[in-house]
Amino acid sequence: MHERVTIGKPARAVLERAGAALEHARAQQLPIIFVVVGFNAQYDGFPEHSRVFAPAREHGVLKLDTWSTQVHASLAPREGEIVIAKSRVSPFYRTHLDAILRDLGVQEVVLTGVSTEHVILATTLDAHDRDLAVTVLEDACCAVSQERHLAAIERISRTADIRSTSDFLASSMY
Repeated sequence: MHERVTIGKPARAVLERAGAALEHARAQQLPIIFVVVGFNAQYDGFPEHSRVFAPAREHGVLKLDTWSTQVHASLAPREGEIVIAKSRVSPFYRTHLDAILRDLGVQEVVLTGVSTEHVILATTLDAHDRDLAVTVLEDACCAVSQERHLAAIERISRTADIRSTSDFLASSMY
């Protein structure tokens, strides 16, 4: 879970790039939505057969409002920014994300985050199936290993635009 993710790997500077993209989106007054995975203290609604989430219950992590479900301090949500809690890999599963995006008139999502091989991939596919354009900032995402990250990016590239954070920052379309 959290301790296995290579977020802080200096060679990739994922947090710094995600932070730069976040600040750019804020400066452009784009809607900002954070998604966290978490369960209540009793793990109600826990996916019993999930190999992805099994370690969370075993180790007592991913409980909402604890350190394991908080957004990293350098990327912390600001007043008025939306935070959605999810209980599956996809942020669209049993959440109000789709309705929120529709209400905001969003037609394209730009993704950064943890777990390229699970969350970013699932979000990309679900957003694609909801007729949203998807851009993934490759250098602002990470996986358990660089090999898994690159394999996921290869798969994601079939349904989403893959861009760098510097391209996003330089773009006049945002």
